[in-house]
Amino acid sequence: MQNNSERPLTQKQRIAVIFGGHSPEYDVSLKSAYSVITHIDNSKYELVMLGITKSGKWLRFSGDQKKVYDDTWNNQTDCVSAIVSPCRETQGLLEFSNGEIHKVKLDAAMPILHGKNGEDGTLQGLLELAGIPIVGCNTLSSALCMDKDRAHKLISLAGIKVAQSLVIDKNTDVNSAMQQAEKFCYPMFVKPVRAGSSFGITKVANKDEFPTALQRAFEHDNMAIIEENITGVEIGCAILGSDELIVGELDEIELDEGFFDYKEKYTLETSNIHVPARIPAPKAAEIKNTAKIIYNALGCSGFARVDMFLTPSGEIYFNEVNTIPGFTLHSRYPNMLKAIGMTFEQVVNKAIELTINT
Repeated sequence: MQNNSERPLTQKQRIAVIFGGHSPEYDVSLKSAYSVITHIDNSKYELVMLGITKSGKWLRFSGDQKKVYDDTWNNQTDCVSAIVSPCRETQGLLEFSNGEIHKVKLDAAMPILHGKNGEDGTLQGLLELAGIPIVGCNTLSSALCMDKDRAHKLISLAGIKVAQSLVIDKNTDVNSAMQQAEKFCYPMFVKPVRAGSSFGITKVANKDEFPTALQRAFEHDNMAIIEENITGVEIGCAILGSDELIVGELDEIELDEGFFDYKEKYTLETSNIHVPARIPAPKAAEIKNTAKIIYNALGCSGFARVDMFLTPSGEIYFNEVNTIPGFTLHSRYPNMLKAIGMTFEQVVNKAIELTINT
């Protein structure tokens, strides 16, 4: 076994950006990862590109970065098999090439995977076990934020309003589930408890739509959450940091109809995003403070986007936290920080710096 872990003290710190993944959000991950890897400060950091295929195979990629964006990265010329070693003595990767195993020490890893098997604590747990510092939220925080039911319960305990909800098991009879949901008025939302990018979410207008909505949610998780509809606008808040928090300008999602589902998030066909949000300064300050409370209550670190609702009467409701929000140049998270004067490069490298210097 060859060991590449020992390096001169003057050598750049080695940062792995992990992308792809066994997830419905594989394609989104590639676009986000491409933006991140093309904006890392190469004078400070040595980039390691670690891709996970749709089938779950791990590969170290060393080719043209544009191939990540185009999804042509997975090829025999540019890749070697690699895994994160769970052994803390390695603190990095094991690469398998030409019948040999090479150790590659990592100073940190930045997961840019969205949804299941990337944003839900599974990958973060592996990195923590391996002793590799994580750029972003840790295992517990990632798992809590992905679980809509548990996140809402914790935030409610923090004194912040949340939508009324109930959780339905996959084995529950549909008629029984409908009876339990009768305490909410239509429209209501049916969602998988654990899924990202609005996969499996349905805004249910009447009881005839309920069975199909429940079935759709169960395609993504074995638990579904039914939530009352909160009338108001969706407000996002980008936060960067762990102890001292940098808070971006708020954004506001303006919808013509429906809700901000997967299609709208990536096409904006019938919606607009306003940065900064079109709300009075005192209310904006209140929302930013609420976002920080939510961020801390769920144990977030590094970076995350906190989503809330603002009702016509001025009440603030918690919606969810995205621990690995979209990271393209046009994504909401970097654009909220851009509005306070941070470039995309500064956002990416500040997140890495926070981890390296901890």
